[in-house]
Amino acid sequence: MWKVSAILLAAAATLSAQSPRYGVGRPPTPEEIRELRSAIAPDGTGLPEGTGTVAAGRELFAAQCARCHGPTGEGDVGARLVGGQGTLRTPRPLKTVGSFWPYATTLWDYINRAMPFDRPGLLEPPEVYAAVAYVLNLNGIIEENGVMDATSLPKVKMPNRDGFVADPRPDVR
Repeated sequence: MWKVSAILLAAAATLSAQSPRYGVGRPPTPEEIRELRSAIAPDGTGLPEGTGTVAAGRELFAAQCARCHGPTGEGDVGARLVGGQGTLRTPRPLKTVGSFWPYATTLWDYINRAMPFDRPGLLEPPEVYAAVAYVLNLNGIIEENGVMDATSLPKVKMPNRDGFVADPRPDVR
């Protein structure tokens, strides 16, 4: 009987820490937020200083990314990063950076946090900018001489920018 009471008490303590609206989760602690580093907003808020070029990204990609994504981002062990433009409304859509992602800043945030897969967070901001520049160039989104930084990256208009619909629920705005 005491084991059941202990379990109920633990459950009650957990519930009191959860969201009252949905009954799940809890706010992250300041330490948990610091460990994640900063989050990057679609408008570029939170982007650090640094600069990366397509040329530097090509070298970085060959050294750090090609083993999973293939030499030109066509996919292998890792996801395909290029191609797919015009396929989202077909029976077999190909969701890639160039066909699906709505913001280039999201690509920066993802690479910064999660790549390379076996050592996430390894890359310094200029390397992340370079990787982003190269992947955007592979998709024909920026020119070969493109330079990415905190000012230029948010200005990149991704092909599917207008393909997402805002959540109409008033309680999530």
